[in-house]
Amino acid sequence: MKAKVVIFTGNSISHEDARKVLRANYQPPVRRFQLEKFVQKGYKVIGIIDGMFFDRAAVGHREILSALDAGVKVVGGASMGALRASELDVHGMIGVGKVYEWYRDGVIESDDEVAVSTNPDTFEPISVPLVNIRETLKAAFASGLLSKEEHDGLLELAINTYYPDRSYLGLVKEGAKKGLIPEEKKKSFLNFFTGNEVDVKMEDAVLVLETVKKLIEEA
Repeated sequence: MKAKVVIFTGNSISHEDARKVLRANYQPPVRRFQLEKFVQKGYKVIGIIDGMFFDRAAVGHREILSALDAGVKVVGGASMGALRASELDVHGMIGVGKVYEWYRDGVIESDDEVAVSTNPDTFEPISVPLVNIRETLKAAFASGLLSKEEHDGLLELAINTYYPDRSYLGLVKEGAKKGLIPEEKKKSFLNFFTGNEVDVKMEDAVLVLETVKKLIEEA
């Protein structure tokens, strides 16, 4: 009999897309005091991708430690899962992906690197996470589209933008307004950012699902 698996996601990857990778019980982004219920119901693997941020509803360290103590395997990556895994990997939580590694290694520190504003009904993001902007700007610089100064200026602007307001359109408009990029380059920059976005959260979310899949197969 295969282990019972629950995955908390919805922002980084939709439940529909996630099911193409792994069959599991998919739940909305995790809130505080939810894990114990699944542990009690006999779930042996918990995947944390997305979760609530910036309030008391965020999943707590003790809840994850309690699940680990009960012999449950907990895998995290992409968003809230990456953040918690970087803090609890020494206790046995399994962290995967770039975002997890960045938090673990101190490359990024703030929760707002992965936070997004979402549609309350579908959990779909309606703002762009800073980690995706970082990688997309890096790609634009590597392609020769952005100069080092333009890259650095836009990245600083994105960092200083409140997380629900982050978008590529806003970044380009504000960047031109502040003189960080030439007015005549706005369209080509926006086309690149929207057409070639590096969705690091989605990539890491798939990695969480693949890691969980492997754990089940090995069980």
